[in-house]
Amino acid sequence: MRSLFTGLAFCTISALAVSCKSSSSGSGSNKPDALAVNIDTTVKPSDDFFDYANGGWIKKNPIPEEQSSWGIGNLVIEENLKRIREIAEKAAKSGASKGTPDQQIGDFWTMAMDSTKIESEGLKPLQPLLDKVNAVTDIKTLVATVAELKKSGSSTLFGDGVWQDAKNSEVMAYNLMQGGIGLPEREYYFKNDSATIAIRKEYVKYIANLLSMSGDETAAAAKSANNILALETELAKASRKLEDLRDPYKNYNKMAVADLGKMNNSFIWSEYLTAVGVKSIDSVIVGQPEFFKALDAAFKKVPIADWKSYVKFNLLSDFSGALPDKYGEASFNFSKLLSGAKVRKPRWKRAIQSQENVMGEMLGQLYVKEFFNDQAKKRYQDMVEAIREALKDRIGKLTWMSDSTKQKAYAKLASIKSKVGYPDKWKDFSTMTIGKESYVQNQVNANQWWHAYNMNKLGKPVDRDEWDMFPQTYNAYYNPSNNEIVLPAGIFTVPGYLDSELDDATVYGYAGASTIGHEITHGFDDEGRQFDAKGNLVSWWTQKDEEEFKKRAEVMVKQFNEYEPLKGYFINGKATLGENIADLGGILLGIEAYKKTAEYKANKPVAGLTPMQRYFLGYALGWLGHTQEAQLRSRLLTDVHSPAKYRVNGPFVDVDEFYTTFNIKPGDKMYRPDSMRVRIW
Repeated sequence: MRSLFTGLAFCTISALAVSCKSSSSGSGSNKPDALAVNIDTTVKPSDDFFDYANGGWIKKNPIPEEQSSWGIGNLVIEENLKRIREIAEKAAKSGASKGTPDQQIGDFWTMAMDSTKIESEGLKPLQPLLDKVNAVTDIKTLVATVAELKKSGSSTLFGDGVWQDAKNSEVMAYNLMQGGIGLPEREYYFKNDSATIAIRKEYVKYIANLLSMSGDETAAAAKSANNILALETELAKASRKLEDLRDPYKNYNKMAVADLGKMNNSFIWSEYLTAVGVKSIDSVIVGQPEFFKALDAAFKKVPIADWKSYVKFNLLSDFSGALPDKYGEASFNFSKLLSGAKVRKPRWKRAIQSQENVMGEMLGQLYVKEFFNDQAKKRYQDMVEAIREALKDRIGKLTWMSDSTKQKAYAKLASIKSKVGYPDKWKDFSTMTIGKESYVQNQVNANQWWHAYNMNKLGKPVDRDEWDMFPQTYNAYYNPSNNEIVLPAGIFTVPGYLDSELDDATVYGYAGASTIGHEITHGFDDEGRQFDAKGNLVSWWTQKDEEEFKKRAEVMVKQFNEYEPLKGYFINGKATLGENIADLGGILLGIEAYKKTAEYKANKPVAGLTPMQRYFLGYALGWLGHTQEAQLRSRLLTDVHSPAKYRVNGPFVDVDEFYTTFNIKPGDKMYRPDSMRVRIW
């Protein structure tokens, strides 16, 4: 996935288009050049290319108090928030018929913005779910209640869901996986530096605060909070580390439903599956069996009162944004330790983000009609094919891969399906019940609709045309089970510039390398390479070729393990390996494809920069931004992506053209000896 480590942050459009007014964009526009405007001329590209390419902009654009990071992704997001707000406000005034997109969008927006109603009703809209928790008397009723809460949008105890069977991509399978912890990742329960200890202490206070606000006595709430932390710590001990979750074979354990009790016999699994809406299956894929054994032990040891408090806290926390402000403020005040944001976002932004979570595709259908034309779509569809051809050429030139494996790689590459801009077929949301009862009820109804929608996939043919992102999203992904790349319209946006105003060098770096090439390479990274052309988890490599790949990948693991973005916090080279391989692959593919363009062959400078210099700057533009220290620390523990700076500087030092383009020599900080450079794709 092409995710921005910095939280997808950007500045305002006007702030991006400042200074360097003597420079012009590639199209002859009077706007400043989209690349030269960001350069920090006090930094040598041979010392720190990220700071050279983006430092000028970073110096002029501090992180706003409501943000955890700020950069190019945020600019797109902020622009799209305003566009979607206009769509929502227009829908709210439309008086549309029930069940139509305008009615659903308009009523959701109206309820989310009605702070007076939200404050006056207090916990009343959530009370039916709280009553279910209060009625729990034993493990059996606890698990039945958890099943009901999962449908409504509050998932506890463990994770579960429906997606393609990794070993048979034509089948939708029910999956069980580790979960149940409230902090972002297991390491938060065990690291003992001062920052992490402080986070654990504040987490306990946050739990106690929500419980006491909901009616628990102060002393009882404090005791429950400490017990919940202890409970979650036991679950965290049994949870696999971030890097261990990347092995698709070890995290694939098919088990008969009748045998689930051998792993966890504290409740009757068939009853849980029925309650959660799973029908007509005889097997389940379990990601981490040892977690469920530990959960079984916890069921036998932890008092039912603590389980009730645990489920109640999670319910309150999950819906805190739709409850009176004191709940939302408590949630935000704790999250500040993880994000670094200093003030809470205004209600309208929170409302739009909530709305996108439940009806993002519905909003996207209206979005693309106005903001992504056919000409732009064709440009990127053509670029996909240019990048695909570049990888085919590179595979053919590999000296470490045998011909038999190459032939299968060609077949997989040719089979990669590309989805660009927006879906060809939109989902039908007409049965989603959205009205003017309450903000909470709209969220519950939407969550229940989605739960039923996903559970209904069991036993049905796989819909390979479905999208798992919205058109307006600033992101992209590769799905190994579908062997597809999905490229929403939002990911191609350069804030302040029309697509037609951007030269090929910028676009091949910004979109061709960091998005299209990145996602295609995911099909051949340490995890994606284990899936075949049809999306099945099956080995298609010779043993020798597989060993050679792992040897080369280990060079990259060691390279990124050396980077220390924060004192005492290193990049996890193993956990980030797939993304790092995809970054490097995308850069190399973008170069090969760009070299075939007429613009590159003409070799005309723009804004004093050669075509290849602009290509590297275009790639760096995709990671423009900076991050609050708290957010950076959190991401280093939880994210499989490296920080933005290292997504530029890290792969660049492995690219030969980077050395020739910017005259990088031994002794320069960006120099890496040829023998230490990563050579995979």
